[in-house]
Amino acid sequence: MRRMNKNTAEVVIIGGGVTGCSIAYNLAHQGCRDVVILEKSYLASGSTGRCGAGIRQQWGTEMNCILSRESVKLFEEMNDTLNVKRDIEFKQKGYLLLAYSEREMNQFEKNLALQNSLVIPSRRVSMDEIRKIVSYLNLEGVKGATFCPTDGHANPFRVTQAYAGEAVRLGAKIYTETEVLDIKTRGGKIQGVETDRGFISTENVVNAAGGYAFAVSSMAGIKLPVKSERHEILVTEPVEPLLDPMVMSFSYNIYCQQTPEGTFIMGYGPEDAPESFSIRSSRYFLRKMASKVTSLLPVLSNLRVVRQWAGLYNITPDNQPILGEVPGLDGFYLAVGFSGHGFMIAPMVGILMAEMILGKDLSMEHKLDLGRFERGELILEPSVV
Repeated sequence: MRRMNKNTAEVVIIGGGVTGCSIAYNLAHQGCRDVVILEKSYLASGSTGRCGAGIRQQWGTEMNCILSRESVKLFEEMNDTLNVKRDIEFKQKGYLLLAYSEREMNQFEKNLALQNSLVIPSRRVSMDEIRKIVSYLNLEGVKGATFCPTDGHANPFRVTQAYAGEAVRLGAKIYTETEVLDIKTRGGKIQGVETDRGFISTENVVNAAGGYAFAVSSMAGIKLPVKSERHEILVTEPVEPLLDPMVMSFSYNIYCQQTPEGTFIMGYGPEDAPESFSIRSSRYFLRKMASKVTSLLPVLSNLRVVRQWAGLYNITPDNQPILGEVPGLDGFYLAVGFSGHGFMIAPMVGILMAEMILGKDLSMEHKLDLGRFERGELILEPSVV
């Protein structure tokens, strides 16, 4: 058995996706450098590397709006703050959200009022403006739209590597191809983590395991109100620039954007998806995705699909994450249940989690603790795909 060259740590983070790496960097940046990341495969191998990579601030709850707004500020400066060797490819060309009913448009109006109160520059756009933003969009059935010019897209692999690289430079250790087998507790406190490469003694563990958050928490005797669903995505061949913003609709159930390399990334939320850990692709998705996107964006009809894949959404009952320490188990922290938008809020989540673990004043107040479900204080997010 390959052994780790470290058997103690101040903080152990389970999960080497963007959230885990952001937390590790922020802990090290705030002075806690005895940090270990454990990842059973390679960095960004799970939900991070399989996401649509969009970054938007157009949400329907205050928590998501603030988390995404502050994260956008961090994405804007990330190349400099993390001393990156490869540009994270943050492209701010906006999100165009389409409504297909008056009821949906009414929700958009409520969302806009909230967003604008939080200094997010989203706005309602007329049908003529929609045509100017995306000239070849099929507007049949569209009742209205909103647009935020500072929304965008980034490369999830490069963002994760940027956080990981700077965390390591500051003293953190990362062990990939290392599987967590058990979490040891005693008297309501964390004792350490058993892995297939040995035991690490620690008083602080962070569950940032994405789609496997339930299984990881179960090792510590904690049952989380989360489930994992398979969501699929496809990518086309690269072509000349055709689409600036992300085009998204909650009711039509689609998102589509063009990357800086010219490829199109697109997906939709599965209907009545069962709980699953499968990440296999399906022909059904390919057929339905092609039908959806060519109806909405006919100009893409002749594009060839290069590949498709699936990843896991880890979903909570209110479609918002669980952040913070578990009541009754000192030293066990959760950064889970992101419900499909973990990548876009990871920068701010990393800061908050580091502050919680280190006992510092929080940069923003939040109500996303685990106890909200038992208290019946769910904060339902209406704007998800």
